[in-house]
Amino acid sequence: MMARNYRSTRKRSAGLQRRLKKWLWLGLLTVVGVPLLGSVLLVSGLRFIDPPVWAWQLQRQISPPANYPQEVRHQWVPLAQIAKPMQLAVIASEDQKFPQHFGLDLESIERALQANRDGGRVRGASTLSQQTAKNLFLWPAKSYIRKGIEAWFALLLELICGKERILETYLNIAEFGPGIFGVEAASQHYFNRPARELSGNQAARLAAVLPNPYRLRVQPLSHYMAERTDWIQRQMRQLGLQTLAQLN
Repeated sequence: MMARNYRSTRKRSAGLQRRLKKWLWLGLLTVVGVPLLGSVLLVSGLRFIDPPVWAWQLQRQISPPANYPQEVRHQWVPLAQIAKPMQLAVIASEDQKFPQHFGLDLESIERALQANRDGGRVRGASTLSQQTAKNLFLWPAKSYIRKGIEAWFALLLELICGKERILETYLNIAEFGPGIFGVEAASQHYFNRPARELSGNQAARLAAVLPNPYRLRVQPLSHYMAERTDWIQRQMRQLGLQTLAQLN
């Protein structure tokens, strides 16, 4: 009798452990799978739909910097209506390996990690794909967790949307000045012309502010901005418009 009770207890215990493992696995799959599926759906939607709002814009509206304008300027335009020098300018200034990499610049990441180990702070090494992912989906913070999520979204953007759609999205959501989102709004604001008519110099000037549009100004042109604009134009000439043909 005691032996039967012992076997019955062991059997119930084993059954409980199996059920527990099953529910643990289901819980793990839910915790991991739901966000992954959600991210895939978000990026898949971007392939066909121009986003009416994005994370960086929302952050500015929720927690605006000092003297942030009441009226936000923005107008989405397709890549075909953005001057080729403007397309080339952001590649020249922000990510010259954009046509070749798969969303991540592994060499730059390795250098950044080494610098972080030496200096104790998190640095960038962000590609245009990563910057697009950050502006679209993520919060403005420097951490390895955020960078990891950013890298995942960058890979999805490359896989699902492709280079031209990434570049189009980046140029339409980047902030070129306080409350001035997208190259069309920036071109109209600074040069009184549509983005399709931007000259090489004007494109370089707009690209030059992108690291920090709150500290750097398109106009009046400071000595630093003049030097940075000249450097971007030299890079544009070296890369050439054939660089854009590699995005197809």
